[in-house]
This record gives sequence, structure tokens and C-alpha cells, in this order.
Amino acid sequence: MWRSMLYVPGVDERKLRKSTTIEADAVIIDLEDSVPQGRKEEARRLVETLLGELEWGSDVCVRINNPASREGLRDLAAVTRWETVSCLLVPKAEARLDQVYGATGKSLVAIVETARGLLRVEEVASSEGLVALNWGPADLAASLGASVDPLDSGIYTPILRLTIAAAARAYGLEPLDKVYFKVGDLEGLGRECLEAKALGYSGKTVIHPSHVPIANEAFTPTKEEVERARLVVEAYEDAVRRGLGAVALEGELVDAVHYRLALNVLRRASRIGKVEESMRRENRGEGQA
Repeated sequence: MWRSMLYVPGVDERKLRKSTTIEADAVIIDLEDSVPQGRKEEARRLVETLLGELEWGSDVCVRINNPASREGLRDLAAVTRWETVSCLLVPKAEARLDQVYGATGKSLVAIVETARGLLRVEEVASSEGLVALNWGPADLAASLGASVDPLDSGIYTPILRLTIAAAARAYGLEPLDKVYFKVGDLEGLGRECLEAKALGYSGKTVIHPSHVPIANEAFTPTKEEVERARLVVEAYEDAVRRGLGAVALEGELVDAVHYRLALNVLRRASRIGKVEESMRRENRGEGQA
């Protein structure tokens, strides 16, 4: 249940250490774009050392290099040793990722960010071990020979979001929204989070610690949303007991589809509450019973 997934460069020791203090739902240790080509092995050595030394209160994920590349194969060999890492993000996913899952046993998040990946998104989404779909407008723009703006925050953004969300939900996955590049524009980030939430997204990948609380808040149902959902559920279930298929609630029609939407809100709120309580218990050192 990831509302916020914070990218941290795998070659930056200071930021890796700081990430243990940030209340993101997941930390993504990046071995791909934020690590220069000549420092990939250095990054793997640093990450292995710190994974044995540090403790995170959140899920620890790793974005590997393309698994078909030499560096990607080296990443896969390394992550099989890293028991702390529970999840891998696979960039530029264009086909099923069953072999990656089979080789590592780690949960997978596929990043759709190429023309071929977009056309094959259903094939990607059907991969064994996949738990979520993410997308990246910058690499997609490069793949298309297009400008970034129309894909990142323009007329095509809702179409791309809906495509990824539909593929994710069709295969029982969580849709995770793209990063927001304007680091200092927190108001714009908040708007973008709510836009993604409205299209069914569960959370967002972020690139700065200041983005974490905004994403967490945006993708958590509000008290008003939860209370409204409870009223809808109670009203509809009462109507069904009386042999009715629909009922008016505060001047609005409530039928089976509104009931299902309300249940989605309540289930999400419940899951987030359980995850947060589990994280608090771990941070207090209570562990498992």
C-alpha cells in the first residue's frame, strides 16, 4: 500500500542515510538513471553496505537497470542477496517480467515509459510477481521523439494515466503515478496527486522528501470521504433489506454502483490504517507478536 515512494540515488550515501528518517511508504534506492554509468558498481557496493547497517521504517525497493543489459544482470545478481529489499522497479518494461520474478523472488513494479511498453501494457501487466504499474513521461517522450510537456502535464496526460490505471486494475495491480519534476512547486504537486487519485491511482513516486507528506495526505481518504462512504453503505444496505435497489440519500441517488464505490473508499481507509499501525509498531520496536 504505497501512497508515496521516494527515489534516492544509490550512489549518494548522505541521502541514503537520510531516507531512513523520512515517512515515505516506500524508499526506492535507484541504481538506474541517478547513477552515472561509471559508478554502477560503486553504487551496488555502497547499497549492500548500508542495507546491512541501516534500518528503514518503510518498504525498501530498488530500481534496477534494464534487466536485459549487463548492468541490469549485475543488479539482479546483487538484489538476490539483499533480504531487506522487498520490491524491484523495472524500468522501460516492454514484455512479461516472469524471468525477473523467478530469478529474484521479489515483488515487481513495472515502469511503462517507452512506445513499445505502452502498446504492450497488457502483456506487461500480466507478468508473474507484478504488484503495481508506474509510468514515466520523460523517457516516453524520448521514445516517441516527442516533447515532454504534452505527456507530463498536457492534453495527453489524462489519457496516459487512464491507460495505465485501466491495465493495472484489470490485472489486480496498484496504479502508481509518475514523479512530479517541479521540486519546489508543492501546490502543483498537490493538484497533480488529486488528479491521479480521481483516476484511481493508489500513490505516487516522488523525488524529494518535501513531496512525501503531500502524497501521503492526497492518497489517504479524507474524514469527509470516509463518513460519506459509511452513510452510502448504510443507506444502500438498509434499502436492500427493504427489497429496494436504490434509495435517495441527501437528495442524491444511491444504487449498487455507488455502494461499490463507497466500499472501495472504506477498504482503502482500512488498509492504510492497518499499514500505518504496523509501521508505528515496528518503529517502537514491538515487532511481531
